[in-house]
Amino acid sequence: MATDQRTDDATDRAAARITGLDALELAPGGRTGRFAERLWRAAWPKLLAVALAVLIWQLVVWSGWRPEFVLPSPLRVWDELTVQLFDASFWDAIRLTMSRALLGFAIAVVVGSVVGAAVARFAPLRAAIGSLITGLQTMPSIIWFPLAILLFQLSENAILFVVVLGAAPSIANGLITGIDYVPTAWRRAGRVLGLRGIAMYRHVILPASLPSFVSGLKQGWAFAWRSLMAGELLVIVPGALSIGVRLQGARELNDAPLLIAYIIVVLIIGIIVDMLFNTVDSRLRRRWGLEAGQ
Repeated sequence: MATDQRTDDATDRAAARITGLDALELAPGGRTGRFAERLWRAAWPKLLAVALAVLIWQLVVWSGWRPEFVLPSPLRVWDELTVQLFDASFWDAIRLTMSRALLGFAIAVVVGSVVGAAVARFAPLRAAIGSLITGLQTMPSIIWFPLAILLFQLSENAILFVVVLGAAPSIANGLITGIDYVPTAWRRAGRVLGLRGIAMYRHVILPASLPSFVSGLKQGWAFAWRSLMAGELLVIVPGALSIGVRLQGARELNDAPLLIAYIIVVLIIGIIVDMLFNTVDSRLRRRWGLEAGQ
């Protein structure tokens, strides 16, 4: 009885020490400090790059290479951007452009995933259109616009047509590559466990191909975004004041500060989306043990 009592006391003391260590490790101050440290480590190179770019820009303006009404200073562009941030039509333009981008990208994800899975699964289909997908991926999206305008006139469908054609091949190729590089040992393990057909894809192949698929999604988004910007500059839909239309309007009015302000907005949106994809990609790599040092 005495031995059991001593054992219970020792267990309680060990549990208390572990709880204390966990509490120390998970203390709000400690987590806040580590988060701030990670945030600063990730942010300072970007802030330094932005500062250098602004400095070079200002030096070019000071050199007098172009008149300031053609190439305004960073401060003038910042003032214009600040004014736009409080203009409701500015946010309407961003909302319209982003809705087009998300809709076109969603359609491209569905099309690219179906085509990629089918090509990876059936060898004759791969032999028939595998190279065609790669060929479509290398084609500049802008060459599709004349055909898109013929097919759909100056409409939203013309823009979506080119966005989907620009993004879907990259997504399909990302999925095909991911499926091709699933380790053979994993497939054998799945077969040993009795997995066949769709079950094999659901539990082994598709989860294992996710990192490459996410890379394909990221590349597909880049093509979709480029195609959309080109489309909004070329296909002016009446009544739809998107970012591209406002860029064209600023050029026609020789409003260089507004033009550069919208270019910066496009760049910022691209950076934010890239950070989101990087976050998802990093989490997937940690989940699958692909990070360095694991």
